[in-house]
Amino acid sequence: MNRRPLFVAAAAVGVLATAAFALPNLPPNLVADKIDSAVYKEAGERFASAADAPTREQAPFALPSWIPKDATDVRVRIPTSGEAKMIRFTLGATPLDGPQCDTGTPKPMGAPALHAKWWPDNLPEGMQAECRGAHQYQVAVRGKQVYAWTDGTPSPSSVEPRDGAAPAPRTQG
Repeated sequence: MNRRPLFVAAAAVGVLATAAFALPNLPPNLVADKIDSAVYKEAGERFASAADAPTREQAPFALPSWIPKDATDVRVRIPTSGEAKMIRFTLGATPLDGPQCDTGTPKPMGAPALHAKWWPDNLPEGMQAECRGAHQYQVAVRGKQVYAWTDGTPSPSSVEPRDGAAPAPRTQG
């Protein structure tokens, strides 16, 4: 009895199983990025600090202006189409209490529909603030870790009135 085909099949299954567990945990690389793009229709990026992220607001991985510049270990997850975004970062010396963040009761937005191993499962219960830039974000702070997400809802300040009224004057800030 020839056992070679059985051995080759078992080895192939072992390699595939190892790859299935290892690929999601590898640092960003071409293979993992292609799988994310093809399977999940998502893309991710990691920056050592907020200062390393793109500054143009229209850039896919640009951070909202309310994120402190001294934030570190910044991770961003976006769909390949649409305006949703998940962001995780570690606070530095600058607290998250800027004028663009309201500590009142946030409007419900629902959990983000993106996938990331660094995103906690039970986050919506920890919502603490609502922050605004071009989009409205829900924010949860756990120690020094900050989790923010948007479904792409424009901020009230970035939307022109629909009833034909004159737009409110915008302030610089």
